[in-house]
Amino acid sequence: MSLTDVLSAADIAAAMRECQGKAPDSFNHKKFFQTCGLTKKTASQVKDVFRVIDNDESGFIEQEELKFFLQRFDAGARVLTSSETKDFMGAADHDGDGKIGVDEFQEMVHS
Repeated sequence: MSLTDVLSAADIAAAMRECQGKAPDSFNHKKFFQTCGLTKKTASQVKDVFRVIDNDESGFIEQEELKFFLQRFDAGARVLTSSETKDFMGAADHDGDGKIGVDEFQEMVHS
């Protein structure tokens, strides 16, 4: 499965343009989810996207995977800074286990 099976290539490109070349620590996951169209998708579609982002197929997105979040959408994208990664993790990791489960991801996208 590919992200373009769920999201349009044009919407992904627009979201990538918004976060490329901006100041470090400026990534906003809510804005990114809105621009790429993820917030309009069903819970099932969001879970499909989660599986693509879960690079090691562990069932969780760990901090190291989250750092490369944007590169799952575009291979040439920047790496998230430590601060962005920490903020992103904190926004989704409700049980404090240091990783994002599929339900936590879906809840974050739709909140």
